[in-house]
Amino acid sequence: MKLITEDRFREITKKFSELRPIAVLGDVGIDKYTLGEVSRISPEAPVPVVHVQREWEKLGLAANIGHNLKSLGIESTLCGVIGEDIRAPRFESLLEETNLKTWGIVRDPSRPTIFKERITTSTQQVCRIDYEDNLPINKNVEGILIQRVSDFLDDHSGLILEDYAKGTLTENLIKTCIKMAKEKKKLVCVDPGTSTSPLFYKGADLLKPNLKEARLMVESLGYTYDKKSLDEMAAILVDKLELEKIVITLGPEGMALLDRSGSGSLEIIPTVAQEVYDVSGAGDTTISLLTAGLLAGGTLSEAAWIGNCGAGVVVAKKGTATVNMEELTIFYKKLIDSYA
Repeated sequence: MKLITEDRFREITKKFSELRPIAVLGDVGIDKYTLGEVSRISPEAPVPVVHVQREWEKLGLAANIGHNLKSLGIESTLCGVIGEDIRAPRFESLLEETNLKTWGIVRDPSRPTIFKERITTSTQQVCRIDYEDNLPINKNVEGILIQRVSDFLDDHSGLILEDYAKGTLTENLIKTCIKMAKEKKKLVCVDPGTSTSPLFYKGADLLKPNLKEARLMVESLGYTYDKKSLDEMAAILVDKLELEKIVITLGPEGMALLDRSGSGSLEIIPTVAQEVYDVSGAGDTTISLLTAGLLAGGTLSEAAWIGNCGAGVVVAKKGTATVNMEELTIFYKKLIDSYA
């Protein structure tokens, strides 16, 4: 295990603001947080009564990747589907408030705008309420999204596919967009969905599953995952899906990396989170920084260390969070000091 040097950290992150925009395609929506206190049980049913103290809304799902990139000084164009409902204008206003473009957003009156409300106290989540339709988008909307991505790719540096398995990323959409991006020699990074066939992602440059997703993928490819080591699982996925690189996130155990163009052997880097308050959104931060790090000329290991630091920042925050350059740099410097 070799920590990224201070010179390389500075050299790579300095290039973030110089990168051409990154296209982000996937499920999009709003995350609402309702914070309150519980002091009694309802007389109507055996459930807690939450006295609301504060409410706030944030960009959720793939839109959080756009927000993360913006916080890091990187421009992006978000492509996704919202409804024609009361929450659609709110989603677009959240994009505008964050200075993100709305050009890639398609409205579909047959679907709701994805909306997730988390009811929490200062110590725990009480419940989550989801408004969504997980059925695949129709062919017309799919065609519009393909055209939008095609239009954007020429002046964008890469493509992130963020699959929350909410119906946006159909087989044809994924395969067509990967093919278009590869033909234009653009970097393609994928954060996969748990219920999507891994074969849909074939040919991507980077795949970032968590350990559970990696096991399900290996199993769906016809292998018995419980008899496979991390090395074997990574090698199977890289080979069968024709990937260049894979990063398997391991939660508190860190990350496992395999780069076909590098050493070709698995590398494990530990987690660097110093305080864990809320893990929601950490994966969005990781894929954002992995992609940016590679586009800025970093190796997979260097990009992973930077992504690891970013995740360490956001898990210490409440709710779906982002990281900016100042926070990222401060966290890295503390890490360097602790290793020294």
